Amino acid sequence: MKFDRITHDPLVMGGKACIRGMRVTAGMVVGFVAAGYPREEILRLYPYLEAEDIDQALAYAAWRLQEQEQPLVPV
Repeated sequence: MKFDRITHDPLVMGGKACIRGMRVTAGMVVGFVAAGYPREEILRLYPYLEAEDIDQALAYAAWRLQEQEQPLVPV
C-alpha cells in the first residue's frame, strides 16, 4: 500500500508516522476522529492539514492494524 502523505523521520517526533513531515502524527489525527471531532473542526484547528491527510492517516492506521497470518513454528 502506498502512503505518500505519511512520513517517518527519526528527527521528527521520534520517527513516528507523521503527516507530510510535519510534527503532526497520524495517531493524533486518528485520535481526533475517534474522539468524534468532525473533519471540518480538525482542519480548522490545524489549517496546514488537508482533507487527504485525514483520509490517509485513517487508511494508514487500518493498514497497520490488519491481521497478518504467520506460519506456526514447531516447538
